[in-house]
Amino acid sequence: MDIFGILALIGGLALFLYGMHVMGAGLEKMSGGRLERILENLTSNPVKAVLLGAGVTAVIQSSSATTVMVVGFVNSGIMKLSQAVGIIMGANVGTTITSWLLSLTGIEGGNFFIRMLKPSSFSPILALIGIIFLMSGKTDKKKDVGEILLGFAVLMYGMEAMSGAVKPLADVPGFTNILTMFRNPLLGVLAGAVLTAVIQSSSASVGILQALSATGAFTYGSVIPIIMGQNIGTCVTAMISAVGANKGARRTAFVHLYFNLIGTAIFMTVFYAGNAIFAFSFTDRIVGAASIALIHSIFNIVTTVVLLPFTKGLEKLAYLTIPKTEDEKNVRGDVFVILDERFLSAPAFAIEQCRSLVGQMAVMARDSFLEAMTVLTDFSEEIIADVIDKEEMVDAYNDKVGAYLTKLSSENLSYRDSMQVTSLLHCLTDFERISDHAINVVENAQQMHKKKADFSKKGREEMIAYGCAVADILERTTAAFVKNDPVLARTVEPLEEVIDEMNKTVKKHHMKRLRKGKCTIELGLALSDLAMNYERVADHCSNIAVYMMQLKDNQLEEHSFTDQMDAAESAEFTRLVEEFGRKYTL
Repeated sequence: MDIFGILALIGGLALFLYGMHVMGAGLEKMSGGRLERILENLTSNPVKAVLLGAGVTAVIQSSSATTVMVVGFVNSGIMKLSQAVGIIMGANVGTTITSWLLSLTGIEGGNFFIRMLKPSSFSPILALIGIIFLMSGKTDKKKDVGEILLGFAVLMYGMEAMSGAVKPLADVPGFTNILTMFRNPLLGVLAGAVLTAVIQSSSASVGILQALSATGAFTYGSVIPIIMGQNIGTCVTAMISAVGANKGARRTAFVHLYFNLIGTAIFMTVFYAGNAIFAFSFTDRIVGAASIALIHSIFNIVTTVVLLPFTKGLEKLAYLTIPKTEDEKNVRGDVFVILDERFLSAPAFAIEQCRSLVGQMAVMARDSFLEAMTVLTDFSEEIIADVIDKEEMVDAYNDKVGAYLTKLSSENLSYRDSMQVTSLLHCLTDFERISDHAINVVENAQQMHKKKADFSKKGREEMIAYGCAVADILERTTAAFVKNDPVLARTVEPLEEVIDEMNKTVKKHHMKRLRKGKCTIELGLALSDLAMNYERVADHCSNIAVYMMQLKDNQLEEHSFTDQMDAAESAEFTRLVEEFGRKYTL
């Protein structure tokens, strides 16, 4: 094999690894976080966990990605270790799909349909469709499909290039002599583990082994230990991911390692004991790409079937390795632990985690303002303290979620995901400002209580009616955000217009009372400040509703919402304004 053959091999390997990366990234983006949410909502049924783990891994074509995701779930307290065990087992089964796809390179035959099954025949078609979708697709979904097809085509081209480059090695005695060392099972296991640990993908390392099998120098006896080692080597990714994580996440990584170590020990013991007794004739036969895929599948399926009844045993083994401590109980109380940096590689799911926390923050901001308004008519130091506590917690949410969303925005996001991150950042700020206005309201209430001041009967009635409208818009906005309901969000803007008019009316009536001497300037300043806070809260609610509607309509501009409505929307908007106007009259 000359220098040009080595360059062809390196180029094929590069294309193969790049194709696998592109295809996996495309599959994950297309799933839009749905696969991760399926895993998150998993029940404690071990069989279901295995099936879901296998299914998710088969779709995203990476057991390492699934396992790292599960480590993140356990680290965040979303999932228990007992649930993670089944998923890890399933991930090992699901990853075998890749090796079966790669085995198509070994198909031989003169029939047209058989020849079309060869990657060298159908990959150009997939590449053509993929590039058309990628370059002309107007939606993210079409572009993701194009990315998947192109990734698969590049993967297969890389596989063909590697196979073609190594075929001449069959006639090189030195290469054959190197392979004889793999007949030693321990060396074979070590070689497979090291290769997979380096490239961080068992699918890729099995693919490389399948390409090398084109030389005809590998036998069943030499590849079985290597495949065993590849399954051990893939644990490195999860182990690295668990560094710096909590003890639950580290236990999850150890479960993955123990599963493959025990599986390898059992498989190797049974195989070599059987070979010693029955002298298997196939061990010296030349192995092909399809046979490697078969061995890979048999090992993972058999290991899963054998160890599935002992999931509790694997869990206990992990707890023996990393004993449980009292400190772990405190971690579960941290709501921000779900903002795990491992989820940054799955933006759609990370966005859902952030949305969940912003929803909690929205409820707190709403409750704090509603409580603040009650203090005006029924003064209570306990309620004021609660409003202050809620405001501090809202600030903490704003800091933590805001920082995480900022990190997320620097990832390779799709247009849709980028829009959602931007929208959440805006909503985060608006909800935080609502809680700030709650503090302003209680400060006014404290000043009035201290001076034993109160509004006139008419002024009090108007502020109560005004407060009811503000409470309504707060309830609508929070419910629309938490339920992700754009229809309910559309009712916010008409109510905000009514509140704007109420604000003007309250101030106008106050000026009349002031001229007639029915109200003091000091109380007038307090009323004006409260009215301004009420009106600002309505403005923030309007902002949040428009951000939500923008996600459904990319063309919608924030500051000209009413100008962009069609005739039907405008009629409905007018109807709602009139309805709210009748409901909240002064």
